[in-house]
Amino acid sequence: MDDPDCPMCRTVAELTQPNAPHLVWHFPHSVAFVGPWQFYTGYCLLASRQHATELSQLGPLRPAFLGEMALLAEAIEACFRPQKLNYELLGNVVPHLHWHIFPRYASDQERLQPVWIALERAKTDAAEKQRLETGPIPAAEIARQLQAWLNAHHAPQL
Repeated sequence: MDDPDCPMCRTVAELTQPNAPHLVWHFPHSVAFVGPWQFYTGYCLLASRQHATELSQLGPLRPAFLGEMALLAEAIEACFRPQKLNYELLGNVVPHLHWHIFPRYASDQERLQPVWIALERAKTDAAEKQRLETGPIPAAEIARQLQAWLNAHHAPQL
């Protein structure tokens, strides 16, 4: 763990444990896992193994990290067929490089809005939180489908 005070460093460390829930893939430079907001079926996060707050800090590892993000996105597209993917690399709340990959579907009435508007509502509205956490496919099955695709396409792994 690069920074013991960083919540994402702790998450990356937890995902290295055997049978870690929601784990999708151990890439060489990142770890992919299923996110909590499965209204956006296939929503995943990809966290850098190296603690860094900006892409510029990755140096020569940056192309590999971006390639791993693109490969995870390709798996999400292939498995869940969204209309569009939204990619977010913010770090305002958790200052550790991590991508949010949100699949967006034609059936989402708010598909033209940033997902953060709905997620902000979920902080104070229990019904909205429940709606956004609940998807048609259990998280374990989402992880399994993505793992199968990544395995079949010989994705690099640690």
